[in-house]
Amino acid sequence: MIPSSELVINPDNSIYHLNLQPHQLADTIITVGDPERVPSISQFFDSIEVKIHKREFITHTGMYKGKRISVISTGMGTDNVEVLMTELDALVNVDFKTRKIKEKLTSLTIIRVGTSGSLQEDIKVGSLLASQNAVGMDTLMQFYRLEQSQKEQEISQQIKENTQVDFNPYIVSADENLVNHFTKNDASDSLKMIKGNTLTCPGFYAPQGREVRLKPKIDNYLDKIRNKIDDFQLTNMEMETAGYYAMGRLLGHKMISLNAILANRITHQFSENPQEEVNRLIHYTLEKISSL
Repeated sequence: MIPSSELVINPDNSIYHLNLQPHQLADTIITVGDPERVPSISQFFDSIEVKIHKREFITHTGMYKGKRISVISTGMGTDNVEVLMTELDALVNVDFKTRKIKEKLTSLTIIRVGTSGSLQEDIKVGSLLASQNAVGMDTLMQFYRLEQSQKEQEISQQIKENTQVDFNPYIVSADENLVNHFTKNDASDSLKMIKGNTLTCPGFYAPQGREVRLKPKIDNYLDKIRNKIDDFQLTNMEMETAGYYAMGRLLGHKMISLNAILANRITHQFSENPQEEVNRLIHYTLEKISSL
């Protein structure tokens, strides 16, 4: 039995942070960082059955073209992702009455819809990018036993040496079937989704090589991080994807992260209409989910 101090269930039988009851969650989930992006997505649903709000976690569950979907906001960073993923898993894989793990486990399909900055000159502002792999520069996986392949360990070691950080980055891949589905572009598709490898950073400024008033510890960070390691090259950077992929691997959930490229860090360009870029990604994502 899982003690009440370890898995906190509210008096109304909802999970502690998300404030959701098990029946209020769909098996297909879109996650976003910005709470205001939740209604930007659910406005296209055919119907909405659930609207829940607690802290930065907002959930709308409804139907879109016959598919039941939950949209949930997380706020920024992999620390919030860890809370979200753990509580989503508990909602489907823990019996709240007995506080025991269910014998038959459910695997959720989780699609992150977010924004990102390009690390390569040829990935233009306005591109849509699916994260095939993610590299975590945060510390979340220092607290979990994440298995890494030999190839992943080699890339991690090379990134560590290139950047001279004093920790081991972690590397995790997306669900292969989801990558294939979301990057399969038919002749009728007006939008195209490219594949990339995403760097997840524990902050927006120095961890992403930005300098405002404080000088980053790592000189020429972007140059050090964007070079090829054998056939592996980082394409973009943001703040959540690696945490999602790692927790997905550990818990057995299918994950993919889809990115609207709003900035090119090499050419120093930023989108003139970021909301339009995000809206394009939202429409693309919903249409692809409807055919899953």
